[in-house]
Amino acid sequence: MKTRRRFLRAAGVALATPVLDCFAADTGRRMLLISNNLGVLPKPFFPQTAGRDYALSPYLAALSEFRNDFTVFSGLSHPAVEGGHSTENCFLTGARGPTKSGFRNSISLDQFAAEKLGQVTRFATLNLGVNIDKANRSLSWTRDGVLLPAEDSAPALFRKMFVQGEPDEVKRQLHRLEERGSILDTLLDDTKQYSRTLGHDDRARLDQYLTSVREVEQRLHIAGEWEKRPKPAAAVPPPADIQDKKLFFEKFDLMLSMARLALESDSTRIVTLMVDAFATPVFKLHPDQETTDGYHNLSHHGQSAEKLRQLDDADRQQMALLRKLLEGLAGTQERGHRLLDRTMVLYGSNMGDANTHDNTNLPILLAGGGFRHGQHIAFRRDNNTPLANLFVSMLQRMGVETDAFSSSAGRIDSLEQQSPPV
Repeated sequence: MKTRRRFLRAAGVALATPVLDCFAADTGRRMLLISNNLGVLPKPFFPQTAGRDYALSPYLAALSEFRNDFTVFSGLSHPAVEGGHSTENCFLTGARGPTKSGFRNSISLDQFAAEKLGQVTRFATLNLGVNIDKANRSLSWTRDGVLLPAEDSAPALFRKMFVQGEPDEVKRQLHRLEERGSILDTLLDDTKQYSRTLGHDDRARLDQYLTSVREVEQRLHIAGEWEKRPKPAAAVPPPADIQDKKLFFEKFDLMLSMARLALESDSTRIVTLMVDAFATPVFKLHPDQETTDGYHNLSHHGQSAEKLRQLDDADRQQMALLRKLLEGLAGTQERGHRLLDRTMVLYGSNMGDANTHDNTNLPILLAGGGFRHGQHIAFRRDNNTPLANLFVSMLQRMGVETDAFSSSAGRIDSLEQQSPPV
C-alpha cells in the first residue's frame, strides 16, 4: 500500500481516505447490467425444462455452484424492437421501431433508476464498454434519447473513482463546473423571456426542454459538491490498460473487475457494461489460438461446424467470467451479508439468434439482489412477454416506486423475494 501511494504521489496525485457518511451509513441496492450485442448460441444456453427442478444447460453448468443465486428466463423480448443489430442500443430502453425513419431512443433502465433514486454516491451511474464503438453504441441513454458514451479505459475509470487531483486541479474543475452553470443560467433567462411569445404547444415543448436544463443544473451542483470531498481509497493498485481488441476476454474480465470495484467502494450503485462483439475483430480464443474471423462474421455461422465451435468456446469463456464475477460478489461481506445479495447482475443481449438476426426469445439471466432464484422461468416462445416486466421487478427491488417502465405490462411475480430485504 505504501509503495502504491508513493508511486501515485510521484505522479502528482494522491489517494484520500473516505470521509463521506453515506459510504458508512447507507448501503443501498445495486445493479450491474451487462449485454453482449451478439448474444450467445441459443441451444446450449437455454434449459430444456422449466421450473425449479430444471436441468442446467451446457452453458449454465458453469454456474452450477450459484444455481440458487440466479434465474434464467426464456420467452422475453422487447415488443416491436426488431431489425437485427439496430436493436443493440435499445436493450435497456425498449424503444420501439429502431429501423423506422425518425427513430428516437428513450431513457434507459439505469438512467431511469438514477432519476428516481437521486444521486447518493459520487457517480449516479457508470457506463462502461468493451471494444465499444463509443460514438454509435451505448446501453445508457438520457430521457431525451441522447447516447451517453461508455468508458472503455480501466485506468481512466480508476483515476475517476480513486485518484484525488492536486488542490489547483480540483479548483480548476470546480471553476469549469461553475462556468457551465452560469451558461445554463443565462440560457434559462433568455428562454423564459422568449416563451411569452409562443403558442400553447410550443410552450409545452419548451417547458420540457427547460426541465431538462434544470436537471443538468442540479447534476452540476451535485458534481461540484462531490468534487470538494476526498475520494475513497482504493483496495487494489491501478490497473494496466489493455488496448488490443484481440484480447477480448482479458478486456471483458478487466472491466467486470472495475465494475465490481465501483460497486464495492460505493462509488456508484448502478453500472452498465456493453460488450461490443460487433466491433470486435479477429480475437484470441486462447493464448496460442486466434479466431478465423471477426466476431460478427462468426455469429453468422450458417451452421458451419468450425464457426460454431469457436462461438461455443467464446460463449463458455464468457460464462466463466460471469462465474468469477459472482464468486467475487458472493465472497464480499457488507454489514453481515454477501454483496451478491445486495447486487442484481443482469446478463443478456438484444439478439436472440445473431445468425438469423432474430430479436425474440432473448438470452436473459438475472443473479443476486435477494430475489427468489434457482429457477428457469419460461414464457411463450411464440408470443414473448415484455423484457421490461423484468425491469419493473428490478426497479422495485432497487426501491423505485413504479409499476411501469417502457413497454412493460406488469412485473414478474414469480421472482418475489425469498426472505426479508437485507
